[in-house]
Amino acid sequence: MDVTYFPFIAIATVFAVLIFTLCLFGVRRFNLRRALGTVDASIRTAGKSWRMGVCRYQDNELEWFKLLSLSVRPRHRFKRSSLELLGRRQPTEAELVKVQPDVVIVELRYEGEDVFLAMKFDAYTGLSSWLEAGPVIGVGTWR
Repeated sequence: MDVTYFPFIAIATVFAVLIFTLCLFGVRRFNLRRALGTVDASIRTAGKSWRMGVCRYQDNELEWFKLLSLSVRPRHRFKRSSLELLGRRQPTEAELVKVQPDVVIVELRYEGEDVFLAMKFDAYTGLSSWLEAGPVIGVGTWR
């Protein structure tokens, strides 16, 4: 085999791996978004910056998946019974450049820690309904 083909083979291999990785991102994103109860939402936890992702409502949990990741596991899981909705507000000037346009900042408390989600107002109403629809503490089997 001629040595002059090695750079071409290396570049073609890198390009093929890049295309394959982009396809995996697309398949993961499609699978996340096709399930019911998923919304685009950025998250900020204590001492961290805003990160884009997807929230998914489960029966007893709110799961948050990082947008630019190949992992099929959620990065954060919040038990429904431990989430407390504190309210919503408009993004500050500093937050406007870090979150998507036309979002509200949802303030939550989870096991004593503040969690902020940036989502569209429609998604916020879904989240608040999902939280309110859970059984009252002391009633039911899972709270």
